Amino acid sequence: MQINPLHPIFAAELTGADLSAPPGPELVTLVENAMAEYGVLVIRNAEISDERQKTFSRAFGPLEIPSRPRGMKPPKGKLRLVRGMFFAGNLDRDGNIIAEDSEQASLSKGAERFHTDSSFHAMPTKWSLLKGVEIPPQSAGGDTCFVDARAAYDDLPQTMKQRLEGLVGLHDFWIGRKIAGFKGEITQDMRKSLPFFTVEHDLVRTMPNGRKTLFVGGHCIGIKGMGESEGLRLVEEVYAHATQEKYIYRHKWQRWDLVIWDNRCTMHAATPLLSNAYRRDVRRTTINESGPETSALEWMEEQGLTPA
Repeated sequence: MQINPLHPIFAAELTGADLSAPPGPELVTLVENAMAEYGVLVIRNAEISDERQKTFSRAFGPLEIPSRPRGMKPPKGKLRLVRGMFFAGNLDRDGNIIAEDSEQASLSKGAERFHTDSSFHAMPTKWSLLKGVEIPPQSAGGDTCFVDARAAYDDLPQTMKQRLEGLVGLHDFWIGRKIAGFKGEITQDMRKSLPFFTVEHDLVRTMPNGRKTLFVGGHCIGIKGMGESEGLRLVEEVYAHATQEKYIYRHKWQRWDLVIWDNRCTMHAATPLLSNAYRRDVRRTTINESGPETSALEWMEEQGLTPA
């Protein structure tokens, strides 16, 4: 097995790894160390089943289960996967390509703004692992861009670091989608179907190795204790700094890539497909830092948290 850097400041690929069996101690240690250093890790030729992807993911933390109110079916606009997996492609529940002018496609446009998976949950997350099952030709678009929020923090002026220290960001899925350009109306039924509400996370986080990182992105819509416009203005200033080209690694997908990123210190954004003629089937597991395997909704209920 070998680690090869993909970018001057972060992101690497792992070659020679065998994911056809549960990961042994050597592979687990190698991946943990690589993720601590690079933040993004691409494993090539990971032709594995969804269940095998879940097994591999569980070696690094408990799965986050997609949130649904009890008894509610998954939305019509998404391909249905096994429990514990998220779908991030352009296929509906029948395996057909979702029309570009549909509400589901419009809502998914929010993923084209740099964001952190599940930052709109109070439950702490660790990594996401995205597998390419069906990939359009590279000429059709559909790349994924990643930002190293650690390097972005390192380069901030000392005065800005002091200003941000101790501030708490407000994260909201639906408001974030509005800021990203969703044209539809956010109804109560939509909020009930995806029961995400405003949660709080420190604007500057410290990684387990002691390195500091910015924690903003498409779901961060303000600052606790600030007025709405003032808070959003500061969030956008930090976002603009962190998403400069020098901090971005652009991943061009190959079939059966398994891309892992650390939600605590990176942001990512989808680039749009340039044609509606191609199928894109990419499947994600997300793991938490600790705790039982549960959905964010169930976790919030257990913690006694209610919508703000």
